[in-house]
Amino acid sequence: MTSSNPFFDDIRSRPGVDPPQTEESTEIPELVNDPIQTVVKPNGTVSSSVRELLECPVCLNAMYPPIHQCSNGHTLCSGCKPRVHDRCPTCRHELGNIRCLALEKVAASLELPCKYQGFGCIGIYPYYSKLKHESQCVFRPYNCPYAGSECAVVGDVQFLVDHLKDDHKVDMHSGCTFNHRYVKSNPQEVENATWMLTVFSCFGQYFCLHFEAFQLGMAPVYIAFLRFMGDDDQAKNYTYSLEVGGNGRKMTWQGVPRSIRESHRKVRDSFDGLIIQRNMALFFSGGDRKELKLRVTGRIWKEQ
Repeated sequence: MTSSNPFFDDIRSRPGVDPPQTEESTEIPELVNDPIQTVVKPNGTVSSSVRELLECPVCLNAMYPPIHQCSNGHTLCSGCKPRVHDRCPTCRHELGNIRCLALEKVAASLELPCKYQGFGCIGIYPYYSKLKHESQCVFRPYNCPYAGSECAVVGDVQFLVDHLKDDHKVDMHSGCTFNHRYVKSNPQEVENATWMLTVFSCFGQYFCLHFEAFQLGMAPVYIAFLRFMGDDDQAKNYTYSLEVGGNGRKMTWQGVPRSIRESHRKVRDSFDGLIIQRNMALFFSGGDRKELKLRVTGRIWKEQ
């Protein structure tokens, strides 16, 4: 008995296997958790015979050399062999060190479309080259860049822009400059405070502005940074600046937006953005220092 595996949903081999088918100041609200957990997947056809041959019965992933087998011919992948304590998961016989060379040769004879075919990739790849290609495929979908919850939606850039607008209700802006206010009534509660994502349309591309609070060692800090909705090689064509200030002082930051291929947590934890210590943030806020009122301005430009 096998279970569905997206890796094989798009398999195609040689005969015998079926082929597949404006700059106003905007106050940004603090974020609340969002329950959306939908995953978008491309459709594909399934070849049960190939799945049974090349799908590991333990992890259900595709098997790559060395493929192991027991004396009765049952196979499993090398990664799962230590997990079953050298016992065949199908018949419980001892596995030993028998390698299924015949199945490895069968796999080598296969040609498969990229599993991101439904997103636009038209390439056909040998079985043993497909995995490497897919890890770098320019058509592979992006994860939703929303930072308030672990949203599992994936898709191309335009799909995610519509998803952010319709499902997460994020603020959408046109233009390459921005001026936002971030407010928090109790700035002492700094841990894991996240404000609503803002998306900018600029130079025909989309950018995500993040602002959140976290602990840097023992010090509570705020960080603002920009991510590019596209790949890293495109992100490097742009530069952005951020500025925050008050009471006659200001802090500025200039950097290159990071691709949404990297999670917002990874960018945040690398401190790649405008970092503001809480005491300085309260100084910029003015008043009695009991309420956070930060105005963050910035702009995006394209390098020549």
